[in-house]
Amino acid sequence: MGYLLAIGFVSILGQVVLLRELSVAFYGVELIYTLAIGVWLLAGACGAMISRRILKPSFSRISSLFLLVSINLPLNVAFIRYIRQLFDGIPGAYLPLHIQIAAMTASLLPLGLLSGLLFQWAAKVYMSENKSLAVAYAIESLGGLVGGVGASLFLRFGFQNFYIALICALGAIGSSFLKSEENYPKWLRPISLLVAAMLVLLLWKAQRLDRFLTSWAHPSMVETTDTPYSRVTITLLHGQISVFENDALLFDTESTQAEEFAHIAALQHPNPQRILVLGGGITGTIREVLQYSPRAVDYVELNAGLLRTAMRHLPIEIQKSLRAENVRIIIGDPRAFLKHAPSYDLILVAMPEPTSGQANRFYTREFFQQCRQKLNAHGVLAFSLRSSENYWTPPLTSRMVSIYRAARTVFPEVIVVPGGTNIVIGTTDRLSRDLSILEARQNARGIKTKLVSPDYLRYRYTNDRFSEVAKILESREAPANTDVRPICYQYTIMIWLSKFLPSTRFWDFSPPESKGGRFALLGSLFALSLFVLLLRRTKWAIRRAFLAGMAGFAGMVLETILILHFQMKNGILYQDVGILLTGFMAGLAFGAFAAAKIHWRFPKPLGIGALLGLVILSSAVGLVINYGAGTGMAAILTMLFLTGCFTAGIFAYAGLHKAADQRKAVSPLYSADLMGGCLGSLAASLFGVPLAGLGLAAHLLLPAAVLSVLLL
Repeated sequence: MGYLLAIGFVSILGQVVLLRELSVAFYGVELIYTLAIGVWLLAGACGAMISRRILKPSFSRISSLFLLVSINLPLNVAFIRYIRQLFDGIPGAYLPLHIQIAAMTASLLPLGLLSGLLFQWAAKVYMSENKSLAVAYAIESLGGLVGGVGASLFLRFGFQNFYIALICALGAIGSSFLKSEENYPKWLRPISLLVAAMLVLLLWKAQRLDRFLTSWAHPSMVETTDTPYSRVTITLLHGQISVFENDALLFDTESTQAEEFAHIAALQHPNPQRILVLGGGITGTIREVLQYSPRAVDYVELNAGLLRTAMRHLPIEIQKSLRAENVRIIIGDPRAFLKHAPSYDLILVAMPEPTSGQANRFYTREFFQQCRQKLNAHGVLAFSLRSSENYWTPPLTSRMVSIYRAARTVFPEVIVVPGGTNIVIGTTDRLSRDLSILEARQNARGIKTKLVSPDYLRYRYTNDRFSEVAKILESREAPANTDVRPICYQYTIMIWLSKFLPSTRFWDFSPPESKGGRFALLGSLFALSLFVLLLRRTKWAIRRAFLAGMAGFAGMVLETILILHFQMKNGILYQDVGILLTGFMAGLAFGAFAAAKIHWRFPKPLGIGALLGLVILSSAVGLVINYGAGTGMAAILTMLFLTGCFTAGIFAYAGLHKAADQRKAVSPLYSADLMGGCLGSLAASLFGVPLAGLGLAAHLLLPAAVLSVLLL
């Protein structure tokens, strides 16, 4: 039992550590999470099939695997941080896609294989004592629950990711001492003790070593820290301060980005006296808007760690602007703040690009509606999006159109000032295109700038791209970006892929309601029905493997949908992912324990009940999301708990029903479960949620769950 708990704990905690390192290594692109989770689950599935003919592994073999995990985890962290140097990457540029995937696979494959093999062997040892696979699955899920809570707490209390990696490695090496037997190899204990001593030494010097590993990518680094949202790194070179978030350049002190954004937007208002700035305060946005002599400026910062770390190194004038008497700094989620905020003349949205579910929620119709409710008469809202000056690829065009349409459904007038960064401005009144008015306002207020002069404004407003972009935005078709259907997320993925595969800029995945979409859906359902009917005629061993895969697929899809729904509505913190995963893992543990008890009395109803429960839950989740309900932590945890219960129930039924020797079923069923989870993660993140939307994606599970009843 102790081994199974340890496997769940080490697997989940180690996975969080490596995912975070990979996110930093590849500049915070959220697609990396999806691909990495898929690689991890696939590796676990392969590990579960290794040595599957061994029905009673020795404790020494299990202890040896824990030893390998403890050695591998810190080395993997070092490997991931050295990836760009190892492959001669250009600073600030992406590595070729095939190298990124190869490096990601190389870093995740060893631990994924070890975790799959560990569960397989430990479960067989546990079941040799007349225990069931369902109970073994439940115990491992309990360990995962503890690992999820640990990941959340460590991050909440400021532990750096490298510290967490060492703690996880110590947990693995400690687990190798849980059991002992007479035929242990003589070398195993001394080597384990030596590795444990080295890990303790590394933990003692962890801060210095952490900085050293980070300096590989940032030779001129002066400070680095892991926050609940990202890794923040500050560099100083020849007097220029640069701030990096997940190794992507956030801003530098020589940039005019904040100046362009603040003044092009603020000059649209005749006299902005109350200003709200959402994010971006450390880039100098506050300094620029203070030139308009406002009565009050509210600055909402989501990442307190970023503000705290950067504040110590910012230029004096930016520090003074943040400490000005009429500036109020609020640490919190901007959307939560807007619910109870006062009204403003000008709202500047300086949040990150919509490259993730977290950031996308600041570019949806619902968010723009929140902002409009807080604008005074003649109020102005502005945000910026990186773009291309002279050529918009189809994905970039679709992304701009989807966000523009979301804003256009809320504001009577919206203009886009094109450039390397597009500045989008909306108002409840009228926007001025008369350059003499904008110039007069700038002169009257005595605005001092490096770049934004009257001539520069004339260039931005009168070049041929201004009218051309306006025509494109009005004539092209794309769904409006919303909370329930974050279509912009899919376009962002395509933009990222087109950096490495230029042909993908012409790819277009038709949304379900587009022409031919319904026929494609009906065709898919027909193919699925035919497949299930053919599968029904096969042996039980094949059918139960499919059921286990179905459980993993459905569980991962619903888990992804619920976490994204919570994220869209509440602005989830990175550490809160662990809490939400805890709800799912608790459901897995409870469902597996309950299924093991129920099966002996009601074998057939167990499978039917678990699948029907999944059908009802999928329907409920879709309805809850479509009606905008169930957004609180308690509601999401409840639905995640039920998802885990029904997922575990299906898996337990597959393992318990008609199983003469359950040890023979461990490898194929656990492997199928992980493979299903891998496919579910990719399907939900890359296709289901962006194309169909959160609610419809949940409802698309219904046919598969209903048809699976035929396999019982």
